[in-house]
Amino acid sequence: MSSHLDVRLREGTKDSHTMTENTAFMKCFLKGVVEKSFFRKLLADLYFVYSALEEELQRYQHHPIVGMMYFPELHRQANLEKDLAFYYGENWRSQIVPSPAGQVYVNRIREVGNTQPELLIAHAYTRYMGDLSGGQALKKIARSAMDLPSDRGTAMHEFEQIPTPEARREFKEQYRQALNFLLLNEAMIQKIVDEANYAFTLNRDVVHELEADVKAVIGEHIFDLITRQDQVGSTHTASESAGVEMMRVDYSI
Repeated sequence: MSSHLDVRLREGTKDSHTMTENTAFMKCFLKGVVEKSFFRKLLADLYFVYSALEEELQRYQHHPIVGMMYFPELHRQANLEKDLAFYYGENWRSQIVPSPAGQVYVNRIREVGNTQPELLIAHAYTRYMGDLSGGQALKKIARSAMDLPSDRGTAMHEFEQIPTPEARREFKEQYRQALNFLLLNEAMIQKIVDEANYAFTLNRDVVHELEADVKAVIGEHIFDLITRQDQVGSTHTASESAGVEMMRVDYSI
């Protein structure tokens, strides 16, 4: 029996997805405004977020519901460690702390892990599906904007076990099928959709904190020109197969 959770999540988070695409940070990113000075701050926050999420998912890998969505090949913590070593140096651990918004994000993941672990599915969905989709386009933008070495700086978006576009498409289909076969009642399905929308909010709060850094790089006038006009959300206008869908976080990054 299908829960149709994939469709419920996709349809239920469209507006949140559009709001994420229309953050000032993301508009600038999509225009190629990417500098190591603030990109590494984002990666640091994501390191704390993914570390918390993946610890909680591992903790519940034998849970009858959460365990069905345990895919260690998606985990980002080790790859983010490579990126942070590149951007901060080998002593990166002593140089990073979560931003205030990043800490709120981490705290929420820990909270649902301790109180209602099924809601971890919402956080995994928004992050990993974004990484496998629009995150791949963001990787190309970052590599070009920062003129990165061919093998450094974007490990966050490298999936060694899912290396090709074809493999990623197949995996996303597998992931959606797994969502749909979860044995969930209507109340829990709605809670997961609500939590996914909150995950988008938490992500937006993280990138909002970077706006001052972006503005410092390009100036207030250019920043205003880039960010003043909202875009129609890709999830409202195009199918993912057309390659237009952006992150489901952000950088759902």
